[in-house]
Amino acid sequence: MSASLRITAPREGDVLTRQDGVESERNLTITVSGTAPEGAAVRVNGRRAWGEGAVFTCDIPLDRKRNVIVAEAGDERDALTVWWNKGSRKRYRFSVDDNIQFLKDLAAQPSDYRSLFDHWYLAFWREMHQEFGAKIHLNIYYQTDGFDLVQMPDTWRDEWRENAHWLHLSFHALQDKPDRPYRHARYAQIAHDLDLVCGHIRRFAGDEVLSNTTTVHWAECPKEAIRALRDRGIRQLIALFNVQGYEGSCTTGYYHDRTRCAYCDTRGAWYDAETDLMFIRCTSVINAVALDAIPTTLAARTATPRTAEMVELLIHEQYFRKELDLYQPDVLEKVRAALRWVTERSYAPVFWGDGFLGTPDVPSD
Repeated sequence: MSASLRITAPREGDVLTRQDGVESERNLTITVSGTAPEGAAVRVNGRRAWGEGAVFTCDIPLDRKRNVIVAEAGDERDALTVWWNKGSRKRYRFSVDDNIQFLKDLAAQPSDYRSLFDHWYLAFWREMHQEFGAKIHLNIYYQTDGFDLVQMPDTWRDEWRENAHWLHLSFHALQDKPDRPYRHARYAQIAHDLDLVCGHIRRFAGDEVLSNTTTVHWAECPKEAIRALRDRGIRQLIALFNVQGYEGSCTTGYYHDRTRCAYCDTRGAWYDAETDLMFIRCTSVINAVALDAIPTTLAARTATPRTAEMVELLIHEQYFRKELDLYQPDVLEKVRAALRWVTERSYAPVFWGDGFLGTPDVPSD
């Protein structure tokens, strides 16, 4: 990148929508801006830019899902890659982290559950699907005290598959403790854990329920380990990019520093070419919000056009379990309040792996 010729907007990895320009069926026209030597003749993707002093702007069309923007001035050149999320709309997904207890229940007394939905936890999530159309994504552990996925029978395999259009499972971690298990993980560690968890998911539930999106436990992982996820089919990671209130680094943004996390928190999604992964902004961790504050919290977290269209709602299984210290008596109502909020505002339920970030109609590469 030249020190004197530089594209300043958009930024490398941006996922652009109609909120960033003028969208038609054929393209998204955006304004590219940057800095250049004063008086330099700048072209952007071959189009003449307009300048005043050392600042230039140029309107260009994007007509592909993945687009390269090139600015040139004499012998100087700057380039970056952005994405066009064609047909972006208001949409949401509901994910649940730290799942293992309900699987332990099913495995311990399979004869008590003729159907998966005879279990109260899955019955609740099916009710949320039936009432709101919600699509539910469960990130699961391999083991907890006295139980691991080896013990999970394939009794309900057909039922899992029949409900895969709204219910997904994916890898989360080997187990709950210790905290932040992948902070210093190497490639082999997380590759082993993901293969272990997903291998059992395939066995007891089928390929249909697996997803190319997940949240690594604590949303923290170095680049080397992240590449193991990418090599195993993960394409999107959920991150908690909100750095307000943090001192020092953001600890739930994988390997991204505080500045990058703060920027990603201003958009629905951001792509890192180095790891070839899309990072999706978590809108709200519902168990961390008081019931009566959920509407105002979601409103604040979707207050700008670039944060309004993609909503990721997240909660954790422990808050549903009466026998655990983290149990919240109003947790079911919290889920309902969040789903009621998105439904009343015409958000469509999606999985992020549907089409491109939940929008099925995308331009060709």
